[in-house]
Amino acid sequence: MPGRSAPGVRTGVRVVVVGDRGTGKSSLISAAASDSFPDYVQAVLLPTRLPSDFSPDGVPVTIVDTSSSMESRVKLIDEVKRADAVVLTYACDQPITLSRLSTFWLPELRKLEIKAPVIVVGCKLDLRDERQPMNLEQVMAPIMQQFREIETCIECSSATLIQVPDVFYYAQKAVLHPTAPLFDQEKQTLKPRCIRALKRIFMLCDHDVDGALSDAELNEFQVKCFNSPLQPAEIVGVKRVVQERIRGEVSDLGLTLEGFLFLHSLLIEKGRLETTWAVLRKFGYNDELKLRDDILPVPTKHAPDQCVELTNEAIDFLHGIFRLYDSDNDGSLKPSEFDDIFVTAPESPWTVEPYVDAAERTPQGNLTLNGFLSEWALTTSLDPALSLANLICIGYGGGSTSALRVTRRRSVDRKKKKTEKNVFHCFVFGPKNSGKSALLNSFIGRSFSSDYTPTNDVRYVANVVEQIGGSQKTLILREIPEDGVKQLLSNKECLAACDVAVFLYDCSDEYSWKRSRELLLDVARQGEDSGYGVPCLLIAAKDDLDPFPMSLQNSTRVTQQLGIEAPIPVGVKLKDSKSVFSRIVSAAEHPHLSIPETEKGKKRKRYRRLVNSSLMFVSVGAAVAVVGLVAYRAYAARKNT
Repeated sequence: MPGRSAPGVRTGVRVVVVGDRGTGKSSLISAAASDSFPDYVQAVLLPTRLPSDFSPDGVPVTIVDTSSSMESRVKLIDEVKRADAVVLTYACDQPITLSRLSTFWLPELRKLEIKAPVIVVGCKLDLRDERQPMNLEQVMAPIMQQFREIETCIECSSATLIQVPDVFYYAQKAVLHPTAPLFDQEKQTLKPRCIRALKRIFMLCDHDVDGALSDAELNEFQVKCFNSPLQPAEIVGVKRVVQERIRGEVSDLGLTLEGFLFLHSLLIEKGRLETTWAVLRKFGYNDELKLRDDILPVPTKHAPDQCVELTNEAIDFLHGIFRLYDSDNDGSLKPSEFDDIFVTAPESPWTVEPYVDAAERTPQGNLTLNGFLSEWALTTSLDPALSLANLICIGYGGGSTSALRVTRRRSVDRKKKKTEKNVFHCFVFGPKNSGKSALLNSFIGRSFSSDYTPTNDVRYVANVVEQIGGSQKTLILREIPEDGVKQLLSNKECLAACDVAVFLYDCSDEYSWKRSRELLLDVARQGEDSGYGVPCLLIAAKDDLDPFPMSLQNSTRVTQQLGIEAPIPVGVKLKDSKSVFSRIVSAAEHPHLSIPETEKGKKRKRYRRLVNSSLMFVSVGAAVAVVGLVAYRAYAARKNT
């Protein structure tokens, strides 16, 4: 990102000035840089850097001039795409340039998908016809209503230096302390993500958990954020402001959450955004009001066949959170109870793909404990940083090393013939209408549906599987659409994160069997070529229908040739599917077994054995020859003596 070094620390602001020809762009830049009106200004200035002491934030500003000519259009587009802020100019003595803001410039910036804040600046204020006065707020209100990317509007004069420094101060402020993430101008309220962040900060500062910030807690908050304590009179003043505007939000215990939120809303309304941003950044938030990457040190995977899992400590914490918020002790979380857990996270998780509908729920739609833990396992596997951020937001106090762990390489597990993993990834392959979606639905307790809806995108589900002996493992099923297999296998490392693969086929349909066998062979070859071979299981779905002729003989022959288990039979409605998932987990727990071998793979293995045997024979022969030579020389030396 331009103008950044360390995460969350901005080292500069790049402001690009655009607008119609003759609106005073170059004069504005020159006047801001020299604090004087130039006698002569070239058509387009070179990039101009304002010193770091230009504003209280101490962040230098680089101003880039542009030309509006058609010949310079490519360069202009490149510059605005790299801008942190855009200053859009019109001339106060040329009304046509003002109208072109909404008819050309602002639509053009939208078309280019420019996300930078826009500062609209009226130049040449000294040249406006005094007989035609204009109310800037009245004129700009409908334009700002239509184009929300406009941060502010200001008029200035380079000739008289009126408000010239303010133009670039506002541009810099719009970048360093943006309004959009915090405040909804139309509704005049704090935005939901801002409220969630401030709630988390309030709860972190409310050490005695009494729902209010005492004078001591307010003072500690002030010192943490601004390195200076509040005087007793200042604390009284803060409380008085809140009491005068909203009654009941200052109690005997101190300032309530609503009062805390009101104070920040008031600061933003008065243009004191830097105060709220200072608080947010002190508590680790970035410009999107998410926790910064530098406070989310996720453990690093050193190989593709490693995964990230939650530690037992983090799982114990989540068990406690579930019990705490399951207020009616019914073993599940209602939507309101679930929302209460994540009220301090940037947004409620698991409401988007691939997490939505990926875990076990009750018939009423409430999230079970297994579903809750499985969603966390899935999130940790796919996006460890998001999982860690959510853990921190809901109150986990340990560091990343106590929350997340990197598993041992799967290739090492295969050599050791055992695994230490608690979460297993299973790829589910099969032709269309073979029962893949039905298998996934049954895994998370969904009832069987005879309506066939093909899956076009990758889908995940996760649940806890209890094994014989009482041990529990989390299994993640990833459904691979038949049309997506080729693209998946085009990546050499696609099987690295896969612990076990299952292949479904409709045992009443011969084509379904043949296609499933082809997919199995494709995956087996991919595993042999990449070195990421995985245990594979065949599942004969719809076993209660009449099988096609030679079904059993064909499947038995193929499994024997490949060296894997015989197909697992499952009925149409998957009523007996629980044992299937136990067998999938069991296969994953034995990473050295059930790995299919093609004829090519067997030949390759025989060749390696032959080469290794030959090398061993040569090595032994060479060793014998060396020993014999040494012995002969010793004998010859004794004889001569």
